[in-house]
Amino acid sequence: MPRYDPDCIFCKIAAGEIPATVVYRNDYVMAFRDLNPAAPIHVLIIPLEHIASLSHLSADDEQIASQILLAARTVAEKTGVLDSGYRLVFNNGPDALQSVGHIHAHLIGGRTMAWPPFAGHEIRHG
Repeated sequence: MPRYDPDCIFCKIAAGEIPATVVYRNDYVMAFRDLNPAAPIHVLIIPLEHIASLSHLSADDEQIASQILLAARTVAEKTGVLDSGYRLVFNNGPDALQSVGHIHAHLIGGRTMAWPPFAGHEIRHG
């Protein structure tokens, strides 16, 4: 039985209970546009099953974890940033500002990035 949290907004999006602009979907993951994009391209990639965070992954989740990473390439291609470059970000836990308790990767691109990614601390990274 798939894991589902009825209080999780991403579970509701994956189940089709909340609409989203879907960029990609397969049997394990879906990718949809972020409602508050940090860049011209900002897509969230989530597993269809509820897993609260990277810290909650187990060996049984190997297929799901690999599908998130493989989906990133497909999403980058579909959104036109495969060749120009993109950033794939996972926030894990409160200190990393994980805002939704469901694993999700942010695929961000469409502009030149700075490093580190904190406002006011931009430097060029070689």
